[in-house]
Amino acid sequence: MNTWRARLLPPALAIVFSAVLCSAVLLISGADPIATLLEMVAQVGRGTTAVDIINTAGAYYLVAIAAAIGFQMNLLNIGIEGQCRLAACVAAIVAGAVSLPFGLHAALVVVVGAVTGAAWCGIAALLKVYRGVSEVISTIMLNTLSIGLIAFLVRVFGEMRGNSQGTAIIPDSGLVPGIPLGGAGTVFGLVLLAVLVGVGYALLVDRTRYGFELRASGLSPTAARAGGVNSKRMILTAMLLSGAIAGLAGLPEILGRDHTFTVNFPTGYGFAGLAIALLGRNHPLGVAFGALLWSFLDKSSLTLDNIGVPKEIVTILQGTIVLAVVVAYELVRRRELAAEQRRVGKAVDTAEPVAASGGERA
Repeated sequence: MNTWRARLLPPALAIVFSAVLCSAVLLISGADPIATLLEMVAQVGRGTTAVDIINTAGAYYLVAIAAAIGFQMNLLNIGIEGQCRLAACVAAIVAGAVSLPFGLHAALVVVVGAVTGAAWCGIAALLKVYRGVSEVISTIMLNTLSIGLIAFLVRVFGEMRGNSQGTAIIPDSGLVPGIPLGGAGTVFGLVLLAVLVGVGYALLVDRTRYGFELRASGLSPTAARAGGVNSKRMILTAMLLSGAIAGLAGLPEILGRDHTFTVNFPTGYGFAGLAIALLGRNHPLGVAFGALLWSFLDKSSLTLDNIGVPKEIVTILQGTIVLAVVVAYELVRRRELAAEQRRVGKAVDTAEPVAASGGERA
């Protein structure tokens, strides 16, 4: 059942269903669905929207890969949001406090972000491995704790600039140069980090023994343990790896645009990552498509108010896609399973007459 049809059909069905539902909502509200879609597509070519879509998609891709690693083992890392924001905060504090040569400074910040994310997620991993605490409950609680911890860190290590409080400004040696595209904006340099993470994830899952054990543990923990896989080690390493990648997601904006961390740092990346990983079926290319789609809907929706359409229609579209893709995957799975059973049945029916004729000749 691991066919291209089984991979591509569910997301396609979910997107089509969501588009039809949102079109119905727009028609009921008196708006033109075609004009709305054309306006969203046209917005991509205006100003810096296209570059903004790429930059945001890079962050979405990182959090989605973090979620996908957990999904491979049926682990639900709800704490990606907290891991991302806390790692960005700690990395910004370290970046503003040290002075290192160009390149080495930024590398240190990236390492700090990854380590912070892994450490924060590691709390939930240890609780699950040694105390049997559900990772869903522990990561949700850690999300709440991270809000207070971030506020404390910003207050202690930050400074007031106007009406906003944030960490110290990161010196030029700690920044990552972007790719300037003139009036279209500047692509964050760390967007390339998302590409490297995607390639690494693909190689890890499909080309290594660890990736095989990861997938085997998710498909059947009992069979994996019988085959000699250490389930505790797999849970611990998968959660640490997920947290480390989540810790990288906030760095492109910190090192490429804001150069500081404030309490107004964007929220919602973590929860979007869960939806994008689900939409992409944990496949690196599928997740990339989902990240670009999600980012396109976010950025192009800003123009809808200009034509009298509430931009909240995009939230309805995104939510419907998530719900529809779950249903679509299950429907396609059952269809593929039924088709496989029919093929096996036909093969058995064909083999029986051949066996019988062979017996008669004997």
